[in-house]
Amino acid sequence: MKDTGQTDYNQQFRRELLRIALPVTLQCLLQSSFGVADQIMTGQLGSISIAGIGLAGKFTSLFSVLVSAIMAAAGIMIAQYIGNKDEGQIGRSFFINFGLAMLITIVFVGLCFSSPEKIMGLYTKDKETVAAAAEYLKIFSLSFLPLTVNMMLSTFLRCMQAAVIPLYTSIAAALINTGMNYILIFGKLGFPQMGYRGAALASVIAQVIGCLLLFLLFIKMYQEKGWKLTISSIGMDTGENYLFWWKQYAGIILPILICEFFWSLGENVYAGIYGHIGTKACAAMTLTNPVQAITIGALSGISQAAGILIGKTLGAGEYEKAYRDARKMLQYGLAGSIFLSLLLFLGSRFYVQIFNVDITVRRMAESLLFAYALVSPIKVQNMILGGGIIRSGGKTNYVMMIDLIGTWLFGVPLGLMAAFVWHMPIAAVYFILSLEECVRFGISLVVYKRKKWMQSLGETLQ
Repeated sequence: MKDTGQTDYNQQFRRELLRIALPVTLQCLLQSSFGVADQIMTGQLGSISIAGIGLAGKFTSLFSVLVSAIMAAAGIMIAQYIGNKDEGQIGRSFFINFGLAMLITIVFVGLCFSSPEKIMGLYTKDKETVAAAAEYLKIFSLSFLPLTVNMMLSTFLRCMQAAVIPLYTSIAAALINTGMNYILIFGKLGFPQMGYRGAALASVIAQVIGCLLLFLLFIKMYQEKGWKLTISSIGMDTGENYLFWWKQYAGIILPILICEFFWSLGENVYAGIYGHIGTKACAAMTLTNPVQAITIGALSGISQAAGILIGKTLGAGEYEKAYRDARKMLQYGLAGSIFLSLLLFLGSRFYVQIFNVDITVRRMAESLLFAYALVSPIKVQNMILGGGIIRSGGKTNYVMMIDLIGTWLFGVPLGLMAAFVWHMPIAAVYFILSLEECVRFGISLVVYKRKKWMQSLGETLQ
C-alpha cells in the first residue's frame, strides 16, 4: 500500500523547491548570459579578444565570489531569522551585509581603474592580450555597483518567497545586454564599431537598467507586504546579546569570505597556468567559459534554494526534516548534472564551430569540454553540499576548511605539476587539477552525514 504521508511530503517538497529554485536558476542563467553573450559575439573578432575578455573575467570573478560570499551569509541569516520570526535580526542582517558588500565593491572598482594593466599582466605576458583585457576590465568594472545592489535585493526577495521579481528584471537586463552587444560590438544603428569595448559597455548599461527596475519593484513589494527593514535595527541590542550577535556574525561571514577569496585566488592561479601555456590554450579555455557558466548556473538554483529552504527549516528547529530535504536536493542535483554532462558530450563539436578561431583552438576547446563533462557531476554535488546545505546552519568554517584543502593542498599543486613538470596539454591539465573536486566531495559527504552542521541561529541567541 502506498504511503500517502510520504507522497504528500514529496509533492510538497517539490513544490516548495521549484517555487524558489526555478526562478533562481533562471536568474543565474540570465546573469551568466552577460558574459556568455560577450564571449560568443566577440568570438567573431579573433583569439586576442577572446583571451582578453576571458582573463578579465577571471579577475572580475574574484569580485563576484567575494560579494556572493556576503550574499550567502545574508541568505543564511535572513532565512533562519524568518524561520524564527525575528524581524529585528532580519533588518540587521540585511543592512550589515549590504554595507560590507558595498565596501568591497568600491575597493574593486578603484583597483580596476587605477591598475588594470598590472592586474592583467599577472595572467599573461602577451602585450596585445594584456592591453585588450585591461581596457575591457576598466569599462566592465562600472557594472560592479549596480550588480551588488541587484544581488542584495535578490537575496532578500528570495528569502521572502518573491524570487520571481529578480527573475523578471534579469530577463529585461539580459535582453538589453544582447541587443546592446550587437549594436556596440559590430557598430549597428549608426553607432561606431567598438569590438570588446562595446561588449563591456553593453554589460554596464544592462546592469544599470536591471538594477533600477529591481529597485522600483522592490519598493513596490516592500510597501504592499508591509515588510520591516530599518537601519536602526543594527544597534537595537545592548550588552552581552549585542556582542554575541556580532561574534556570531563574524563566525559566519569570515569563514565564507576567507573560503571564497582563496577559492577564487586558486581559480586565478589556474587562469595564470592556462595563460602561460599559450594564447591559444587561454583562448580555448575561454571558449568553454560560457558552457561552464550556463551548466553551473542551471543547477545553482538548487544550491541557493537549499540554503534558503533548509535555513528556514533549521531556524524553526525541524532538524530531521532539514536532513531529509538536503538528501533529496543532492539527488535532484546529481540527476540534473548527469543529464547536462550527456548534452556536453553530444554537443561540444557543434558548439566550437560558432567561433572564428583556428582549428587548433577548436580542438583544444572540444577536449576541454569533454574533460569538464566528466567532472561536472562532482562539481555540482560540491556546490549543493558546500554552497547550500552545510552553510545553511551557519557552520561556514566547515566549508572553509574543505575548500582550502581541496584547492590549495590538491588543485594548485596538481595543476602546476601537470603544466610545468609533466608538460601536459591543456585538457589534461584541467582534468588533473579538477581531481581536487573528488577530495572536496569525500570530506563534504562525511561532514553532511555527521549532522553537526545543523543548528538554529535563533536558539543560540536566546
